[in-house]
Amino acid sequence: MATDPRRLAFLLAVHRAGGVLAAADLLRVTPSAVSQQIARLEAEEGFPVLDRGPRGVTLTPAGRVLADVAERIEADLVEARQEIANLGEGVSGTVRVGSFQSAIRAVVAPLLGPLAEEHPGLTVDVREHEPAEAVRMLRAGDLDAVLLERDVDVDAPAPRGQHDVPLLDEPWRLLVPHSLPTPERLDDLRDLPWIGALRGTASDRALRRLGRTLGTELAMRHAYFDFDTALALVAAGQGVAMLPALAIERSTVPEGAEVVAMTGLGSRRIVVRHRATRHEPGPAVRAVVDSMLAVTRDLELS
Repeated sequence: MATDPRRLAFLLAVHRAGGVLAAADLLRVTPSAVSQQIARLEAEEGFPVLDRGPRGVTLTPAGRVLADVAERIEADLVEARQEIANLGEGVSGTVRVGSFQSAIRAVVAPLLGPLAEEHPGLTVDVREHEPAEAVRMLRAGDLDAVLLERDVDVDAPAPRGQHDVPLLDEPWRLLVPHSLPTPERLDDLRDLPWIGALRGTASDRALRRLGRTLGTELAMRHAYFDFDTALALVAAGQGVAMLPALAIERSTVPEGAEVVAMTGLGSRRIVVRHRATRHEPGPAVRAVVDSMLAVTRDLELS
């Protein structure tokens, strides 16, 4: 008996959602309907596709093969829809993008003009949010794409049903007040006073990683979220800050401070996250993500 490809969508939903009940919510059908489609798929294939246990369900080897096929079919259909849309009036609609300040300045704002020329029917609605709030809004459907930052050494994959596209890895730089000696190597950083970042930000994680590398707990005071705040505190002689290259290169370095590049500091990664479902991302979101990739390819970081 030939496999009905429509049933593969139910298997893929169970795989992504982690269970029949969650898959039913994702597909907006009853759990019974999901179970029936999975049972029919197993009957058609002659193999079980789910291992059912007290802690939930997982895919069998046969189920993983079919889920991979379902993902390829889904990707082909999304690409086909995009090509069809481009044959008509072109990409259109509104894409709501959530981002933080430095990414808006370096990545989002530069794409707005060229994107409007290429796709006149496409509107980008830019909203500044802290990353944690942006992630919640993406999950709730209030945003279509969000830009996130992370210390590149931190492995933080996107949750199921969402996808991260890496845009840029930029080196961390030191901003040092003239009242302190200019550091020349990592060991020189051990006893310096530091401007601290808010807990959970990429800057905070990078500073704590640096402390572990140096085998000490860095002496931190203050707590900033906005990089302009860090620039002002360094200019006031309050300590050293470790900032991503874009935050410094696209701002005026204050008098009384200098930028120091040093190996071993690592880098900050900026990613754009969007929903990844049977129907998303659509052509409009894909066009915005492609424009972000084009902008970051052209960025020059010293």
